[in-house]
Amino acid sequence: MKTKPIGPIPVGYSAIDGELAIGGRKASDLAAEAGQTPLFVYSRTHLDARMEQLRAALPKRIGVNYAIKANPHRGVIEHMEPLVDGFDIASSGELAMTQAAGIDPARVSFAGPGKRDDELEAAIAAGVTLNCESEGEAKRSLSIGQRIGKAPRIAVRVNPSFELRGSGMKMGGGAKQFGVDADKVPALAKDVIAEGAQWRGLHIFTGSQALNAEAIIEAQSNVLNLAAELSREIGAPLPKLNMGGGFGVPYFPGDEPVDLTAIGAALHERVADLPPGLAHTELCLELGRYLVGEAGVYLCRVIDRKVSHGTTYLITDGGLHHQLAASGNFGTVVRRNYPVAIASRFDAEADDVVNVVGCLCTPLDRLADAALLPRADVGDLIAVFCAGAYGATASPSAFLGHGPAIEVLT
Repeated sequence: MKTKPIGPIPVGYSAIDGELAIGGRKASDLAAEAGQTPLFVYSRTHLDARMEQLRAALPKRIGVNYAIKANPHRGVIEHMEPLVDGFDIASSGELAMTQAAGIDPARVSFAGPGKRDDELEAAIAAGVTLNCESEGEAKRSLSIGQRIGKAPRIAVRVNPSFELRGSGMKMGGGAKQFGVDADKVPALAKDVIAEGAQWRGLHIFTGSQALNAEAIIEAQSNVLNLAAELSREIGAPLPKLNMGGGFGVPYFPGDEPVDLTAIGAALHERVADLPPGLAHTELCLELGRYLVGEAGVYLCRVIDRKVSHGTTYLITDGGLHHQLAASGNFGTVVRRNYPVAIASRFDAEADDVVNVVGCLCTPLDRLADAALLPRADVGDLIAVFCAGAYGATASPSAFLGHGPAIEVLT
């Protein structure tokens, strides 16, 4: 059987007594402590290391916001709280998560093209910054602020004319449900300021999951140029500029990590020569997947090993209901293998070609195709890496009634 390569296992994972270790603990111990599989395990060590890398590469002038949509697990949010400068949310549910974690609302900004009136009111009352996505949303926010007697904190999300080349999801350029077209921003910002809102600046997010440093550098330069131009047209200082993010992580064979050193060097150069309109502007990057994606591992257990027409299947108690992206059903055109390993025999020689599948009654439930792995039998643990972002909450955990996986921070 012809093999298909698997994606690169992130740096920082090793073996203890032959087993995969996550955060210095054996996978089998983590599963035993959880009491069942499947489970997501998030590594504090990886979260800390990623933030250290970012802080070392970026200019001190540029802050880092965590977009909690990537992973809203309570333990992850609380661990990130002292490490980042702010948090970006996309619903009143995520607002409640930040409140439960005791995060200062002044550090939180709220984006999303369809904020309901009750969500706007909750955010205004709390003192969260609204990244308004349309003229209508801004008007509703101002009206709600007048009704409850509190001036809303408003930034305008900009839909720029450019995009982030090579990004997995393009969030700017051309017709988009996100943000206000750039040519309409100055008039809206002037109205917001004139109506007494607390003016908080601009949010320009162009795309996500990009691995090409040159494309990211180009987009960041375009963002800074556009922000300076809009600030001049608005005629008021720009308190803050959320420059977006877009940094990707390697999921598939052939993917290379984004060159953070190159991005940092380019930003150092730009920050040293900002136009006057941005001289006192607070700058930040909004990152989600890049901060937490490689810190997560999805562990499931082999419950059957079977051969059909010469093909070996490892059937697990996990699947696409927890890891939709790894199954190839999260916007991927051609299915490729995520980084996968036999956690129980992490340092063993790969000598078995297998399909790793889940427990669901659908042929779409695949975690690895024709993967060359160490031999695994019933009871062994399978590890799917890059599971720290858009896994537990972006997968259909209610599908077929199997329920969600356990999540732990170690």
